[in-house]
Amino acid sequence: MVTRKNATGRFCSAAAGMLVATAGLTLAARRRRLEAERLGLRRLELEEAASRRRALAHQQRMHWELLTRAMDDASLAAVIDTYDKDIPAEKRRQFFYANAWYVNLYYLYEAGLLDQQELFGRLREIFQTPLMREYWEASRAQRATLDESSDETRIGAMVDGLIVELDEADTDEWWVVGTPPPAWEGAPSSGE
Repeated sequence: MVTRKNATGRFCSAAAGMLVATAGLTLAARRRRLEAERLGLRRLELEEAASRRRALAHQQRMHWELLTRAMDDASLAAVIDTYDKDIPAEKRRQFFYANAWYVNLYYLYEAGLLDQQELFGRLREIFQTPLMREYWEASRAQRATLDESSDETRIGAMVDGLIVELDEADTDEWWVVGTPPPAWEGAPSSGE
């Protein structure tokens, strides 16, 4: 009987050990599967971010090509010219070019190649010129049509505030004027 109990005990111990080992293998397999799924999801997120950047780069090229045509040919510029008709044609062409610079910075930000502080610094630089400020004022009605919660509207408000700060500054050192905005929720980041 003792032999039978020992054999049964050994069998039960072996079975329990196999059960624990099997459970451990199953748990390890689950962990590997979850890690593989997590890595697959991350890969898809990175592919989506890369695809978005490619689409933004394509959009920027298209925007530039269309604006270039409008700047080169007044008959094509008439298609998109929403500026006050009292503004001379040459000035409106300059506004198209100013828009190209502004939109370029916007796309760099949207692609995550500039963060908000870098965008602020670049905007502070280009809005030093009176022509950029004239363009900004002339395009106010166009910006008024934007969705109030959009990045474009937030950036526009940032530029409005920056221009006021630049106008009120008591220094010729424009590169120190203004306070970069705090991080916006959901803003693109260069770490995408």
